Amino acid sequence: MRRREFITLIGGAAAAWPLAARAQRGDRVRLLVAMMGGRNADTDLEGRAWLAAFRQALQELGWVEGRNFRADYRWPSGDLDRMRAIAKEFVDLKPDVMFAGNTPSVEALLRESRTIPIVFANLADPVGTGLIESLARPGGNATGFVGYEYSLAGKWLEMLKEIAPAATRVAILFNPETAPFAQHYLSFIETSAPAFGVTANAASVRSISEMEAAIEAQARAPGGGLVVLPDTFTFSNRALLIALAARHRLPAIYATRGQAIDGGLLSYGPDIVDLYRRAAAYVDRILRGEKPADLPVQNPNKYVLMVNLKTAKALGLTIPDKVMALADEVIE
Repeated sequence: MRRREFITLIGGAAAAWPLAARAQRGDRVRLLVAMMGGRNADTDLEGRAWLAAFRQALQELGWVEGRNFRADYRWPSGDLDRMRAIAKEFVDLKPDVMFAGNTPSVEALLRESRTIPIVFANLADPVGTGLIESLARPGGNATGFVGYEYSLAGKWLEMLKEIAPAATRVAILFNPETAPFAQHYLSFIETSAPAFGVTANAASVRSISEMEAAIEAQARAPGGGLVVLPDTFTFSNRALLIALAARHRLPAIYATRGQAIDGGLLSYGPDIVDLYRRAAAYVDRILRGEKPADLPVQNPNKYVLMVNLKTAKALGLTIPDKVMALADEVIE
């Protein structure tokens, strides 16, 4: 081989080495770990819809499970101890990105790692709860999508009064351990309550037995109603909660679509399926090299109002035409 040809060959090979190395890194199978917000994909239809939207969006972005990434999905179902245990397990796996579907899941993951990227969906006030620095510049290793803002609290009270005008006493139901942001909702509702002719009180519960006792107490006098805050505890235990509200004939408004589907009277909140779909885009951007600190936290694009006519009939309530006209979905 002539010397010039040999030098050209070596030079070309050397130039190709970085490209080959980059290709190898790009072809590496990535690991995504996720703490989902529902109960599980087998029995929770709403949680299944969130997971399906998330996985489909990832696939559309080029991430195919078993080919260029692996995924480990867990369903802690509102159990704080389980969330903390899962967070430890996840960090030990050294994933490329972690996903969380509610506030306590993000808190658990941040407790274990301040370096592994986290994408979240459906949170309430990540700034006020100390999870990020600001919506525009979250800083740190977590970013994602907000589901709820505090002004919704006034809307929940207004809609409950529209559908149950006899309600004069409203209990605000939440678990302070899984809804650390609850006080801000309470402030909005307490400010709005006099305009609707109602009194509002906090019903703080930390267990099933406390939830049962709070609902029973609210039903002891006429004019009772419930506003159920967005909270992984009340969502995970929604079947019992909805059954208790029906048994004690308490009109209640909920924050998630799944609660109305499962028999709740009324729900108003963000389109969570859309939030999970959009969260997949942030997972994609992080896997392609962007940093969570540089991705702004985004708000919902759409809110969904659902009315359960079957439950309204059982409670002897007539849904006003105004509410029916606004409803995105009606359960017959």
